[in-house]
Amino acid sequence: METERGKLVRWIDDKGFGFIKPESGGADIFIHISALKAMSRPPIVGDIIFYETSLDDKGKLRAINAKIEGVAQVLTVAPIDRKPKTQKSSTPQQRPPRSHNTYRPPHKKSGYRFIPVLLVVAAVSIISKFGNQNVTSGQPVLPIAVPPKPAQHFQCSGKVHCSEMTSYEEAEFYLQNCPGTKMDGDNDGIPCEQQF
Repeated sequence: METERGKLVRWIDDKGFGFIKPESGGADIFIHISALKAMSRPPIVGDIIFYETSLDDKGKLRAINAKIEGVAQVLTVAPIDRKPKTQKSSTPQQRPPRSHNTYRPPHKKSGYRFIPVLLVVAAVSIISKFGNQNVTSGQPVLPIAVPPKPAQHFQCSGKVHCSEMTSYEEAEFYLQNCPGTKMDGDNDGIPCEQQF
């Protein structure tokens, strides 16, 4: 087969395939990641690819035995069988006797991926627990003092009915401090309920 040269014009990394624009012209050639087995990195759009072509099961051209220009190849060496080859005997080989202590605990999946979640949960619980306290000094944060309402100076000046009052506070003052008021008809201690 003849080696051809082209430029990778499209690559879908999560699917593992793309298309090469041949230098010689013609239709784009399909390439699968399996055609680049020995490359030290996956292909990137714009790479120059050396490849051979072959027909797939559907009769379409695809790149095979491909290499990326300027990218090192990773060589894979078959493991060397160091055991001397002997002729197979007609008697079946016996397995070594099993030890009685062959229990292996089941393989557990790593729990490290849950550590960030645990850290977030711990941080939220600490913040909610100490949210109203000064964490750096360990002392509780004092609430901001709200200035009291300025004291209104009312005087008993002969007012006895709700219609004469300018505020609930004034009616309350008259009910508690001034004799002869008629502002609490149901005697529940709340003056001028209809008005205020």
